[in-house]
Amino acid sequence: MSGQQRPSSALQDFARNLRQAPRRFLETVFRHGPPRTDRTRSTFVFGNVFLHLHTARTHRWSLRWTTTLGLGLVSAAAFVITLVTGILLMFYYKPYPDAAYQSIKDIHFVVPTGQFMRNIHRWAANVMVVAVILHMARVFYTGAYRAPREFNWVIGMGLLVTTLGLSFTGYLLPWDQLAYWAITIGANIAQSPREITDALGITEWADVGGLQRQLLLGSDVVGEEALIRFYLLHVMLLPLLLAALLAVHFWRIRKDGGLARPAGADQRLGPPPGDTYPVFTEAPQKTYQLAAIVRGRTAAVGNGPENTLPSMPHLFYAELGVFMLTTLICLALSLWIDAPLKELANPNVPENPAKAPWYFLGLQECVSFSAFMGGVGIPLIVLVGLGLIPYLDREDKGTGEWFGGPGGWPLVRRAVLFGLGAAIGVEALAIRCGWLREWFPDIPQLVITFVNPGTILAALYAVFSLFEVRRRNSVRAGALALFTCFLCGFVVLTVIGTHFRGPNWDFFWSPADWPKH
Repeated sequence: MSGQQRPSSALQDFARNLRQAPRRFLETVFRHGPPRTDRTRSTFVFGNVFLHLHTARTHRWSLRWTTTLGLGLVSAAAFVITLVTGILLMFYYKPYPDAAYQSIKDIHFVVPTGQFMRNIHRWAANVMVVAVILHMARVFYTGAYRAPREFNWVIGMGLLVTTLGLSFTGYLLPWDQLAYWAITIGANIAQSPREITDALGITEWADVGGLQRQLLLGSDVVGEEALIRFYLLHVMLLPLLLAALLAVHFWRIRKDGGLARPAGADQRLGPPPGDTYPVFTEAPQKTYQLAAIVRGRTAAVGNGPENTLPSMPHLFYAELGVFMLTTLICLALSLWIDAPLKELANPNVPENPAKAPWYFLGLQECVSFSAFMGGVGIPLIVLVGLGLIPYLDREDKGTGEWFGGPGGWPLVRRAVLFGLGAAIGVEALAIRCGWLREWFPDIPQLVITFVNPGTILAALYAVFSLFEVRRRNSVRAGALALFTCFLCGFVVLTVIGTHFRGPNWDFFWSPADWPKH
């Protein structure tokens, strides 16, 4: 065997494989090499469990920050931050009335960085609520709810409702006075259908309000059953639902042809920069044949790769940047303002004023006039109306453009003035002069229920919307007017409920004017 190479021993093979293990590990993780070419950039997206919902290439219009303002990414980033900090808090939180408040105090004063984690958790949740609302407004004002994206708009509404549910269920967990009485208000809103059934005299046979309160609290009062129920919803059921809706939402964005963009987007963008990587640079390594011809088409049919860039690194780096910015905002707010913690919850000492979370204070303002219409009727009308928008607006003019469609920005500006003016005017009248019960003490309750500042304001907005529909002969114009008005009304009512309502829900210009105890 003098001319033949001696076979290596098993020990030599082991030593060589051990030396090569780090390199082989990286090769098995990144099987297609560094993402430096068009092909490897695409396979990087296809082969990554976190990125596979992305398209391999992204249109240059979608990468412009003015297209989306990154609001959808901010919402998702805030959810991830909330999820991570929430898991850390779960190690120390005890979901029992006798121990919940003390466990929160331990997190504040005993657990290292515990208060900081709770601050981040709370502020990330608030950032998420604001970002989701603004994201929905962005989608609406750019007409991105139109075909073929109608169902994704409905999924987005589900995400909004689930986000509000997550924040609301987490509100009770500290088990302090602020949390206890805020949830009590929510339970009373759930019970508000009794306002109708009592007036009709059928509560004994059809107590819808009582059933809703029982389902929410698991009891007639805010107690141990409510805390366990809210905890389970907050840490398990609603996060799973939100994650599922997010997955469908992202998937539908891809299947619906990416983000909406105007018909002339390519012409507006102009030629790509000189250093842009070419679209086709590698000869195909496989051939394909037409296996079948089937009915139907997708949103991507007819769209070529021109004016697109690889999602890796362009979109991927943009997402990382938005995630870092969101984290910075949450950290800054957490260092600036601590999450509140009041005295231990006491059912015998009511908060005055007892206020719901800020995102429900607009509803609470309406509830102060009519529990049913403010807490159930008007929100239900708004949700149904929002869900119907993409199915009623079948126009295509202005899709993908900010305030696109008949009327455009001048219409939105006029709607802002009308929306703010009507809300302030109706509220000023009710605050200054009272309402029907003060004017006519013997008026039937059903009249109070359906004729109150909230319903009057909604009716004014609807009339203004129909006026714009007829004036411009456009459903989109009416939708722009109505959406803008309700957004302005939400802002006005939230500000009034937050800053100008004091003890007994009376109006005060400043907390300094509150009655002294």
